[in-house]
Amino acid sequence: MSSSGSGRRSTPGGRRSIVADRRPAAAQKPQASARKPASGGTGSTRRRRRSRAPRPRPRGPLGWLGALVRFVWRIIWGLIWRGTVAVMLLLGAATAYYYAQLPDLAAAVDARYRGSVTMLDRNGNVFAWRGEQFGGAIDPETVSPHLVNAIVATEDRRFYRHLGVSPRGIASAIRINLSEGRGPLSGHGGSTITQQVAKLMCLGVPYDPDTWESEADYEQDCRRTTIWRKIQEVPFALAMEFRYTKDEILSVYMNRAFLGAGTRGFEAAAQRYFATSSADLNPQQAAMLAGLLVAPSYYAPTRDLDRAQRRASTVLRLMEDQGYLTAEQAAAAQANPATLSDRARQDTGGAFADWIMSTGPDFLTGETTEDVTIRTTFDPAMQAAAEAALENVFANQVREGSEAQAAIVVMSADGAVRAMVGGRDTAGTGLFNRATQAMRQTGSSFKPFVYAAALELGWRFDDLILDAPLTLNIPGSGPWSPENYTGEFYGEVTLTEALRQSLNTAAVRLSEEVGRDAVRTVAAQFGIESDLADGPALALGASESTLIEMTGAYAGILNGGSAVLPYGVQELRLIGDDRPLFEQTTGIQERVISESAARQLTYMMSVAVAQGTGQRAQLPDRPVAGKTGTTNSQRDAWFIGFTADYVAGVWMGYDDNTPLSGVTGGGLPAELWRQTMEGIHRDISPRPLPMIDPAAEGRRDPQVVEYGPGGLIGTPPPRGTLLGPAPQDDADQILMRVLNGLLGRN
Repeated sequence: MSSSGSGRRSTPGGRRSIVADRRPAAAQKPQASARKPASGGTGSTRRRRRSRAPRPRPRGPLGWLGALVRFVWRIIWGLIWRGTVAVMLLLGAATAYYYAQLPDLAAAVDARYRGSVTMLDRNGNVFAWRGEQFGGAIDPETVSPHLVNAIVATEDRRFYRHLGVSPRGIASAIRINLSEGRGPLSGHGGSTITQQVAKLMCLGVPYDPDTWESEADYEQDCRRTTIWRKIQEVPFALAMEFRYTKDEILSVYMNRAFLGAGTRGFEAAAQRYFATSSADLNPQQAAMLAGLLVAPSYYAPTRDLDRAQRRASTVLRLMEDQGYLTAEQAAAAQANPATLSDRARQDTGGAFADWIMSTGPDFLTGETTEDVTIRTTFDPAMQAAAEAALENVFANQVREGSEAQAAIVVMSADGAVRAMVGGRDTAGTGLFNRATQAMRQTGSSFKPFVYAAALELGWRFDDLILDAPLTLNIPGSGPWSPENYTGEFYGEVTLTEALRQSLNTAAVRLSEEVGRDAVRTVAAQFGIESDLADGPALALGASESTLIEMTGAYAGILNGGSAVLPYGVQELRLIGDDRPLFEQTTGIQERVISESAARQLTYMMSVAVAQGTGQRAQLPDRPVAGKTGTTNSQRDAWFIGFTADYVAGVWMGYDDNTPLSGVTGGGLPAELWRQTMEGIHRDISPRPLPMIDPAAEGRRDPQVVEYGPGGLIGTPPPRGTLLGPAPQDDADQILMRVLNGLLGRN
């Protein structure tokens, strides 16, 4: 049989091989490919065969372009997924870093660097706040549910559903900003409550007084919105979401948010504006507080109540739209908008409060890191009387549009300041206080200290002084000749008459007689601390002083001749402490002139009001003592005076030293003083002034020398030396007479 028929190949020697003949691959392949699969075969074979077949690609430029696109896409896709992985790793690392840096909840709730100062008036009622008020830690469980709902409704409606960042909110805010013509990050920020807390915490950067000029600068920088800061907010917000619960994050927000008028946190704001706890807020009050978050100072109800109410109305609509209020509740709240408490409406005493902050110890006032309560000498009724008088005088007796200013100080005889008006903007806070900061020439209001020196040195109220032309040679300036306001001279007049008419030549001549050093000593000891003039114009008030200094000096005359240090703080203590850190009950200092001299001077000043230049200051039911003052060119006009109960000082003028038009101290200042004191004394029974009765004093023999309560009395009086208070027993009197004899004072 041939090999072609058997299909087996023969081996040498006639044996057959058991190995089948190999068919050429080329011959088998066409046969295999020629077979068609049975109709019942699966489609997977077809799909597998098709996938193996290369897809024809276009040739030419189109093919090159497609290849380029595919190449670029591979690069972009590679960058995208690798960048995404890198960003996620960086985000995770940053989140972990911030997570480790986050403080405990208690520290996060109140991280104020500075404390607060709460001021009480003389009756124990709050009238002013300074610093950052913090009413105490609160959380969503302890406050009114209306407050929580109002905050969430107006600030972050998806607060309980997101992970700290809301891309939808950010995109919406950017769209709104661009549509309103602002930058993408200017205006609406799209920040969640968690991101706002991140800002409040300054991304974990604490305040450092060595780095920042002030805490305000620090907070302003923390609130800056930049792309880099928005990026940083994301991991910080995520870290907070992992570290704290939603309610804990909201707690930080409710305690650290600034809400205007110096309040930090919703508890302080509820007490400041409504005199109630945050737990008792009704819907309209909660809406007003939540409405402050967008712009606390702008929407503060103490600044503009109508504007705050309109903002609260918007928040109430949001609460209704989101289901936090029923239609009936919302309508009731809209019909009865929140209003300020009586205490919050008391917008007075700003100048006084600023003065307290400037005179107290820094570490317990302006720089305090503690919460401090100060009980003061402030009397709101007297303050109201002073402010009402100022408003009435400028409304009815000053030409419209005048920029003239005025200041008022009221105090007790011991220096306790009861009221203070620092300028016509009586509600201003942090403004220039003309009562304590303005240094102005005193004019004739200084003359009582000339007479005080003379009386202490032995002159009497009825002694004579010459009022006649006088020329003094001033070294470096040449001759100087003072003149009276009337241009006339009156010859020999009593000291009382000279003060009544405010005669200049008589005052200068008396000052030269007793010695300028004696006048300066008396004025300085009475509390006028500014530099006093060296020349003879000292007697005419050429020196400058502040209104509070001058008023305090007159208080020394009222109390019988002892200097006073004007004071406003009666007690200072840390909130929560039982014992005060500081107490003060009087401002009386050492005696300056004798009681006899003070009583004579008070009588002389009462004549100046009853019959002289200060007649417009008369009160209908009680005696008044005081003195007018007008400086050269009428740049400053003063009236300072007192009753048996209170002393008050008034200054009028322009801040730029423009002369007053037709105003002297006996004019509008005396009128303003009168209206102020009428209001103050409305419910106070009249009392006589502590002064001499001239009829009972008699006329002493000019040749007789005697020792009185204030020192040596005689004619001619001793010159240039101030004597001390009167001795208290006979031995001391004898010794003093001997010493005076040895010194030739007889």
